[in-house]
Amino acid sequence: MIPATLDIIRSFCLQQLKTTESFPFDQDTLVFKVLGKIFALCPLSKWEAGAPSITLKCDPTYALQIREQYHCIKPGFHANKKHWNTIYLKTNEVSTEFLFELISHSYDMVLQNMSKKQRDQLKHAL
Repeated sequence: MIPATLDIIRSFCLQQLKTTESFPFDQDTLVFKVLGKIFALCPLSKWEAGAPSITLKCDPTYALQIREQYHCIKPGFHANKKHWNTIYLKTNEVSTEFLFELISHSYDMVLQNMSKKQRDQLKHAL
């Protein structure tokens, strides 16, 4: 299993329609947004210290299920614990493919909460 590097995660996130990256909170937290709404956060200092993680939005029921199944998935660090998970990647417990599924799920969760007008902007981007 090839571990997910920050470059791989960054590339995958930026492949999602209308995704941007920025540092809205500080110079440490890399944030990915779709149409201005956050779907992924990566603390760069943790990556540099050898403790990589990513925080992603998640359906509350699914969040509880995967937290029980994977020791490396915890309630979102500095986020709403009901709707966000932090995935600690150092253990390689989560495959890159599954991580991509979780990122896509987060992206989709954010889209579901957008207005029809905002979702239509994505359709026009195709």
